[in-house]
Amino acid sequence: MAGAEELFTAALNEHLAHQAPLAARMRPKTLDEVIGQEHLLAPGRPLRALIDADRLSSVILWGPPGTGKTTLARLIASTTRRAFVAMSAVTAGVKDVREAIAALLPAVEEGVLTLIGATTENPYFEVNAPLLSRSTLFRLEPLGPDAVRQVMERALRSEGATAAPDALDLVINLVDGDARAALNSLEVALALASGRSGPPHVTLADMEAACGARALRYEQDDHYDIISAFIKSIRGSDPDAGLYWLARMLAAGEDARFIARRLVILASEDVGMADPLALVVADAAARAVEFVGLPEAQLNLAQAVVHLATAPKSNRVMVGLSRAAADVNDQPAGAVPAHLRDASYRSARRLGHGAGYRYPHDDPRGWLPQQYRPDHLEGRRYYEPSDHGEEERLSAELLARDEMTDEPGDG
Repeated sequence: MAGAEELFTAALNEHLAHQAPLAARMRPKTLDEVIGQEHLLAPGRPLRALIDADRLSSVILWGPPGTGKTTLARLIASTTRRAFVAMSAVTAGVKDVREAIAALLPAVEEGVLTLIGATTENPYFEVNAPLLSRSTLFRLEPLGPDAVRQVMERALRSEGATAAPDALDLVINLVDGDARAALNSLEVALALASGRSGPPHVTLADMEAACGARALRYEQDDHYDIISAFIKSIRGSDPDAGLYWLARMLAAGEDARFIARRLVILASEDVGMADPLALVVADAAARAVEFVGLPEAQLNLAQAVVHLATAPKSNRVMVGLSRAAADVNDQPAGAVPAHLRDASYRSARRLGHGAGYRYPHDDPRGWLPQQYRPDHLEGRRYYEPSDHGEEERLSAELLARDEMTDEPGDG
């Protein structure tokens, strides 16, 4: 009879295993099967070394959803020589968990009990302070795109199915490193694909239906065409068009750093000195992309787009540099005028270096006319301000300086 019961139990477990959600069925069975979290679990890394040596004290695993916290807790229990009892605040209630922690703290402190806590919230704010002080904190990171793809490809193999690369790309761009969310979407898509004849093959349409999201076509040609439309919209002073193309690139998974770099370039190429603050705003948006990251940094990018699109436009900085570069390439280099040469070292004065140099700060205007270029290039004009924005003032100021330069005795 005992044998029959064991067979029944095994059959029941096998049946339930096939009925379990795909994410549950795909839980790694060993540490070596875990995808991602190499900073903690690769051979020789801190958490892996403690687990392998069975010397793990109480720990708190902190990370976003779908990064493997619960899976890792179960693997720790199966790898070490300790019994595992699970308790969840979702099912037990916060009050029950708090009471359990209060009762277990002495055992944790004495090492009789090893507590493995898992949280998506910042433990420094949300975890009981005495418990936190008695535990080692390990932070889990969102899975990278390649890791999420590996998780889904492993699941496809286990289900005897395949998927179109763009179908997987859609999920990867949507789940933000959450492997469980990726597998949940894949499970729905597999159900759709299984309704057709032949081996299950998940198409982009299946995944769009599963995710409730439409995939944007964004091949290499689209990459160049859309960024071109984006830049030309801002150059054309249309903030709405600029925001549309920005939103489209972000939805398609374009690299936010690439977008930010193009805005920094545009700030000098198309706005320039008509609004000197434009470069500051664009640079701040680029820094925000690195410091804040997506999705929040999309607001910083949007602010930069609106500022640049509505700013007065001038390409005179770019034109001026191009003219100067042409002279560098086409004209003789020419000697540095003697009064501009370095006069800081011994004997420089005897060579005539610095002789005749006039210090602008000694003039009440803060500026005075003197030659700053080689003789044969003196008088050539590279930068000509436009009449837009701040450059209108600069134009008048430079014109006044030109007139003063022509006065007798100012050379």
